[in-house]
Amino acid sequence: MMMPIISKIYCLSSEKVLVVRRRPHVVNGGGFVVTDYGSQRVVFRVDGCGVLGTKGELMLRDGDGDPLLLLRRKGGMVEALSIHKKWKGYSLEYEGLQNLVFTLKEANNYCLAKNSEIRISTHPRTISNKGWDFEISGYFPDKSCSIVDSIGNVVAQVGMKKEVEQVMESKDLYHVVVNPGMDQAFVIGIIAILDYIYGESTTC
Repeated sequence: MMMPIISKIYCLSSEKVLVVRRRPHVVNGGGFVVTDYGSQRVVFRVDGCGVLGTKGELMLRDGDGDPLLLLRRKGGMVEALSIHKKWKGYSLEYEGLQNLVFTLKEANNYCLAKNSEIRISTHPRTISNKGWDFEISGYFPDKSCSIVDSIGNVVAQVGMKKEVEQVMESKDLYHVVVNPGMDQAFVIGIIAILDYIYGESTTC
């Protein structure tokens, strides 16, 4: 089943393996680059807040550098009083119009425990009647987690390939397996937010 959230052009009929590589630490909060595991071609880029100059804001671009998705954290007093922290993902239209395509909620705790609940709702709501459509299973900083839909199906997995582990002991290089039909741009947008939440390559 095809599940376009950003665009159907990022939904393939076969499994896709992508490699995420942090940008060099020259720019604080510089972001990361995503390549095709087979061809090494750049598929996506994520600009962190060090590139954009705004905290709590990220930009997902395609391989040519064109903007696909603006990721913005909701801040201020409302967030401080809320039990959840919220991120919103907006698709960018040709005329610069922003359309809300998903909301990610994380529990507003400061320890970010391994069982911290992170759930995503798509807009418009069409997939689930649970109040959310996807959740994160596992722990992103360990590079061992999955994006799971509301009925428990894994739609994408983050991990470390054995050959990658042998070359690099750090978590600067890891892979993402996107299941058939799942929107790759949406998956990388979620990973960009997780990267920021856990203080990795996109955070200033």
